[in-house]
Amino acid sequence: MEELAVKMQGITKIFNQVKANDCVDFSLRKGSIHGLLGENGAGKTTLMNVLYGLYQQEAGDIFIHGAKAEVDSPLKAISLGIGMVHQHFMLARPLTVVENVMLGRKSRRGILLDTKETARELQTLSDKYGMGVDPYSKIWQLSVGEQQRVEILTALYMGADILLLDEPTAVLTPQETNLFFDTLRQMRDDGKSIVLITHKLEEIIAIVDEVTVLRDGKMIGTLNMDESVTKDQLTRMMVGRDVLFNFKENTRAPGAVRYCLKNLCARNAKGVAALKNFSLDIREGEIVGLAGVDGNGQSELCEVLTGLRPLDAGEITLDDEKMANRPPAYFISHGVCHIPEDRHTTGLAMNWDLELNLILKCFYKAPFAKHGLLCKKAIEEYWEKTRAAYQIKANCGGDTARSLSGGNQQKVILAREIESEPKVLIANQPTRGLDVGAAEYVRQKLLNTRGNGAALLVVSADLEELLQLSDRIAVIYGGELMGILERGADPYQIGELMMGKKQEVSVCEA
Repeated sequence: MEELAVKMQGITKIFNQVKANDCVDFSLRKGSIHGLLGENGAGKTTLMNVLYGLYQQEAGDIFIHGAKAEVDSPLKAISLGIGMVHQHFMLARPLTVVENVMLGRKSRRGILLDTKETARELQTLSDKYGMGVDPYSKIWQLSVGEQQRVEILTALYMGADILLLDEPTAVLTPQETNLFFDTLRQMRDDGKSIVLITHKLEEIIAIVDEVTVLRDGKMIGTLNMDESVTKDQLTRMMVGRDVLFNFKENTRAPGAVRYCLKNLCARNAKGVAALKNFSLDIREGEIVGLAGVDGNGQSELCEVLTGLRPLDAGEITLDDEKMANRPPAYFISHGVCHIPEDRHTTGLAMNWDLELNLILKCFYKAPFAKHGLLCKKAIEEYWEKTRAAYQIKANCGGDTARSLSGGNQQKVILAREIESEPKVLIANQPTRGLDVGAAEYVRQKLLNTRGNGAALLVVSADLEELLQLSDRIAVIYGGELMGILERGADPYQIGELMMGKKQEVSVCEA
């Protein structure tokens, strides 16, 4: 009989009288890679948080390498050889990368910190896995993708025998993903046991030995992975229905250039050049996808295009209107809408109610305001109409944004931006962290927005998503445009551009 690294029996975890995990059994074989699938709210992250000691279960037992364990804190989990990389990062933003790694760990120099030695070890690991992480960078200066790499790097540095990974490949090119999978396979061959939480079904099929599916807090089943297991089978287990993977191809020719970007230059939070003579045009009724490893200027580009970051040089033209270095309110008033990369810090006021989040951009206009006062009835009616149209799962409009799952938070942002009838929509990582059902919904809304004549720039680390949605795919590296490929491009060709192999690029017409 194969040895189990982890055995969880009858795990029940309750939040506000709701069972996030309902008597769940889960087993991880030693020296295996086990996939964990489920929609947002299915309970998979909660289950792993119980295993990592962030939550304590109301019922059930945990066994680590055959011995019953009381995992009452992450420190206890680490002492048992368990490491976790979270979907929502557990990082102290004011501190540096190396300081975050050192938090909670005893120094090898007694009362003195061993910062330099730890930084050297982190740099060695970073170079080994091609992560490009500077140990002395402060977390707040890093993009979402770079922060995720810090989490992965920390887990590798701590040398866990049991590694829990939540969406670890979200910022990697296809080539880098293959190399990362090779690393996971090496770790598995060395006897390490890995749980891989991912919404990319291709990854589950490509690398895992087993897969467990959760739905509504309950375990639906565990499958041994072989050639007979299909994406359709897994999605039916996850959501209880068939899910659309291939959308209808756009047969409508795009219109005139609507958003023209010429020679954009801008700096990042560190004052370093993030955009370097970046030029691109986006037409009416067109989706231009932007591919690239996170941290190569995508975030700064989206901020520049929505008035959140100043340009050092260059021109932005919306139809005939000059937009460069205007305030965000000017962009909003001219029909430029924004689905931001981080829905928690930029997209939503997390402690405000859903009704107010929905009208943030137009609260002062009729019908939501009259004589400087909010019209509660109109706001409530708009909320009910929008909740139904966008299938937002919430008790009422008075719920805070924080109380919703990630998928429903994203639907609130979608509703706010799309219902304002954008001329231009900048969507940065619109489905990051969403399950397959919620991602399908978001993608269809983006396609509908294109069908209504808007010009869309969709930034995504998910190449499959870009290939599904985009009429053209632009690739950015080091703040420069590497090339533009037509719909149906080879993912490996895109990957080469993502790693800095430059092609001739298209620029806006004068």
